[in-house]
Amino acid sequence: MWKIINEQSQNLYNICKEKQIFITTAESCTGGMIASSIVSIPGSSSIFNSSIVTYSNEAKAKFLKIPIELLNENGAVSKVIAEEMAKNVLKLMDAQMSIAVTGIAGPSGGTKDKPIGTVWICIGQKSNILSKKFLFIGNRLEIRQKTTIEALNLANLVANKI
Repeated sequence: MWKIINEQSQNLYNICKEKQIFITTAESCTGGMIASSIVSIPGSSSIFNSSIVTYSNEAKAKFLKIPIELLNENGAVSKVIAEEMAKNVLKLMDAQMSIAVTGIAGPSGGTKDKPIGTVWICIGQKSNILSKKFLFIGNRLEIRQKTTIEALNLANLVANKI
């Protein structure tokens, strides 16, 4: 999967460099894997300068300014929270595009309504947010890698349309 991650990162870098798109990330379940894949590309500082990893609800509230009531009402793994992550990191980092992910990588923490592998990925722009829910199968690392691949894939699709 690392080969696919590297290819998707390179594609995103190429598109963003050509179109002068500055991107940022807000990550939960991937723990910085998306940002790490982007900065592995030489020259990535021309399109990327920061990321926020907010693993806990408290971190999401403190650093991404998501109201704790909203987190308690919807749960961290929800469309509402993923979209707030995407919108808020976009503003905080003054970027043109954001990638936000929140999910349950396991091996525990799943419920009937939100089983292990449930992930929300959002690509944010100042005027638009693309949100997509996934149910990945695999161990913790595989779920995190699959999330990274799909997040980069969606970011590539959005960046191509800018």
